[in-house]
Amino acid sequence: MELNQSNFEWTFSNSPNFKPSSLPRMPVSDHPLKSIITERIPTKVFGSAPGTAVTTPVSLLSNLNQENEDSDPLLHELDPLSKMAAEAESQETPAIKSIKEADSNIFHQMEPWISRRASILNKYTTSERLSIVTSFLVEGEKVMVKAQSTAIDKVQHRLKQLDSFEEGSQHRLDLSQSEYITKIEQLNKELVVAWNTDQRVKALKIAIQCAKLLGDSEVLSFYPSKFVLITDILDTFGKLVYERLRAKATYLKPGSKTPVPLPEDFTPDMVSDSAKETCLNWFYKIASIRELVPRIYVEIALLNSYKFIAIDECSESLQRVTDMIHGIGNPLVAVYVRCYLCKVGITVLRQKPEFGFLIANFAAFLESYQHIFSRGIKGELEKQNMELPAYITLYTPALDFILEAVNCVVNESYLPNLLNICKKKKNSSLILNTIMSGFKPAYISDRCMEFLNMILESSDGGVPMYHLLRTLGLCITVCSPPPDQRRDILAIVWRQISSFSHPDEYITCAEAWIRFVVECFTSRELNFVLGDIIEHMLPNRSFEKHYSELKLIISKIVNHFQDFELLLIMDNFLPLVDLFHEESIKVEVCKNILISCRGDFKTNDPVITNALMFLCSTVHDSVNALTPEDEYKQIGEILCGVVRRVDYGRDFEGQLAFFVEARAAFSNVDIVLAELVQQVNTLSVSTRQIMKGTHNRKTADFVRACAAYCFITVPSILSEKTRLELYLLSGQVALFNQCLGQADACFRAALIVLSNLSEASAKSDAFLIQYVKKYLSTLVVVPDNPDRRVLDLLKSLVSVFTECSWIKPEYLGIIYLSVIDVLTVLAQEEYPYHIDKVESNDALYGSDPKFIEEINKACSVIVKQILMLIEDVGPCRKQSQLASELFVKITTRGDLSRTGILAIKLWKLCLQNGYADRNFMVKMKMSIQRRSELKENKKLQQLVDNLVI
Repeated sequence: MELNQSNFEWTFSNSPNFKPSSLPRMPVSDHPLKSIITERIPTKVFGSAPGTAVTTPVSLLSNLNQENEDSDPLLHELDPLSKMAAEAESQETPAIKSIKEADSNIFHQMEPWISRRASILNKYTTSERLSIVTSFLVEGEKVMVKAQSTAIDKVQHRLKQLDSFEEGSQHRLDLSQSEYITKIEQLNKELVVAWNTDQRVKALKIAIQCAKLLGDSEVLSFYPSKFVLITDILDTFGKLVYERLRAKATYLKPGSKTPVPLPEDFTPDMVSDSAKETCLNWFYKIASIRELVPRIYVEIALLNSYKFIAIDECSESLQRVTDMIHGIGNPLVAVYVRCYLCKVGITVLRQKPEFGFLIANFAAFLESYQHIFSRGIKGELEKQNMELPAYITLYTPALDFILEAVNCVVNESYLPNLLNICKKKKNSSLILNTIMSGFKPAYISDRCMEFLNMILESSDGGVPMYHLLRTLGLCITVCSPPPDQRRDILAIVWRQISSFSHPDEYITCAEAWIRFVVECFTSRELNFVLGDIIEHMLPNRSFEKHYSELKLIISKIVNHFQDFELLLIMDNFLPLVDLFHEESIKVEVCKNILISCRGDFKTNDPVITNALMFLCSTVHDSVNALTPEDEYKQIGEILCGVVRRVDYGRDFEGQLAFFVEARAAFSNVDIVLAELVQQVNTLSVSTRQIMKGTHNRKTADFVRACAAYCFITVPSILSEKTRLELYLLSGQVALFNQCLGQADACFRAALIVLSNLSEASAKSDAFLIQYVKKYLSTLVVVPDNPDRRVLDLLKSLVSVFTECSWIKPEYLGIIYLSVIDVLTVLAQEEYPYHIDKVESNDALYGSDPKFIEEINKACSVIVKQILMLIEDVGPCRKQSQLASELFVKITTRGDLSRTGILAIKLWKLCLQNGYADRNFMVKMKMSIQRRSELKENKKLQQLVDNLVI
């Protein structure tokens, strides 16, 4: 159908003024969006009494299934698995309940072994070669299992295999640490494979040989890590044996002839005699191991299996093994055997009275404590070129675990006894350090002065004093000492810390005690401590080797110091930050400081502002083209937060001066520049509010300066979308403050950005359409520039989109239709909204015929552009939609004496394509019919008569 009308002219209807009208209202009892409330009466479930009515909010979707509720037999029943779980829970035996209670109430405060394991492996390493002796992992070895006719023959064969294992050839391997760990992991896998292939003897061989490795202390520095690796294998072996015995030990329930597996809380009387005999055979095999260390380790691994024999067998065996450890001559090996005994013991016993073996093991260590300082140990240390303090630290993991376990089963009264023992012992620094590490920090903190005096009197050359002070500092960090002792404690401790000449010792202690200073003292003491840290770190550039400790110090300060403003004006805080000369670390520190800035405080103090700008500039200057997007956004948010915190109150000129400084400092981050523009616009609006819309000369100059700031700042932003939004916002604010020239400049700058948009940079057509509609709604109140043509901004906007080739026709049509709406408003005698003290075009032109004629010409051009788009799109659903929208505009906005023929053609085009929504067309025709009757408009009635569906 031919739509092109070269002589088409648009004319608005005679009464284009539209007044808002309200829809009829009616009272309702419920909000239409509120959830439906129903009265539900619970049905009788499992014999329970009928329930009372309960008011319950129900989703609309729940009504879909309401009809099926009564017919579903499983609706109110538990599914089979849930029912079994519920029955099992209801039948929980007292033994299981006591186990759970013991597990949760006795040792729950202990550090998990898995975290201890990781820290031990990370700390205790070596660069020396490690030896491992094997007699069962020879290349190509295969274990041959011959068939035996009787059980006695089988037992004798296995004993011969063990004998041949102990007497056979052995192979010694010298490995690096990584190779050693790999070999141990291989042993663990080999043990599991051997067990799963019914090679029990080979599995036992592996366990014994691994336990033998723990008797070797040739490389002392690696021994704690070796202990962790080997005991993993022993734990695996013990678990395999236990599960094997439990699988074989089926029992008959009373009155039943079908054997069932043992329950979790089984008792020895449920275990059959054959299963008990099998269990005893395992322990007989272990007893045949000739060497003491592997025999003890393997028996400890199998302690849980004593449950199959007798109720008291576990606790009795723990006491017996505790005494057996006295036979181990090497004190380091002995203390780790005791550690493993305690580790396994607390898992196999359940009742608190049975945990006396923990105290017995720690007491046994105290009895043999002086062996650590014997002549033989000193000779071994000389041979391995190890200092005594380094050797003493090897005991720490084992003793910490033992004493922490002891702490769980004894009360506070046990600590004074330990302290008395510690005072009586010579070379007691290791015991003292273990006590401080193992007991609750509250116990230690209450006796802080007593511990401090013992530390100062300790001079045995064992655990160094700085290490003892650090341990004490970590305790009182968790729980502060009595208030009346704090100042004396700080004076004594810091005097001692300051006396350390070695930077490693000094910074290790300072990092542990800094939180105590932050939480318990004023900024004066903290400033003094920070100055002392700087003084100790500057010589020989020691700070470069201790960045991690310095980072922790600053982190503790900013996380626990309450007055952030006071922190920034300290004499020694920023100089401490300046110690970080490595850029990446300094940036990280500054970010953490700014992130930790808590509260909603505002500041206008120049010292605080300069400190914040120093930190922000450090973070900002790290941004470059390679900065990841997430980090870029994080930095932007941090800097924006600082910008919002600087508040000069009514000193608007000072505030604007700060924003100018911030713009120069943060020019690399779009988010910050956008925030600055927003803040300056807010400042401009606040000025108008204070002046109640009537500016004097000073405030008028100020708001023009704000508009100029925004106009200058926006082009620096890379994001075209952000620039468009800020230009429009800044123009609106300038117009709000009667700055017509600045507003006009912002609106025209937005048009330049629009003209330079590409399909990729436009991001989405939805954003573009939404933005153009906001722009057009603003143009309603913008007066024409007397130096330019009528409706120059609107015509320039249309020209921009006319020249854009990448915009889809359907979206361009939506924009053109929006322009028609705006032109309709501009043709009214009085516009629907205005800006105070700004004369819009309705006041400037007063519906002058020449002005109305310009509007009609502009609208004619727009309609022709839409008609061209309709023809370019071709027959499709989009063409029908665009034609129907233009039809609506013509019938509601235009003078049908000139546009009636075009309206009829558009109507026919919608129906001709077959894509029109006929229901919509019917309703549209009915609407036009009602309007014609209400207004008695003959032209509308004639149009209705020609609209055929």
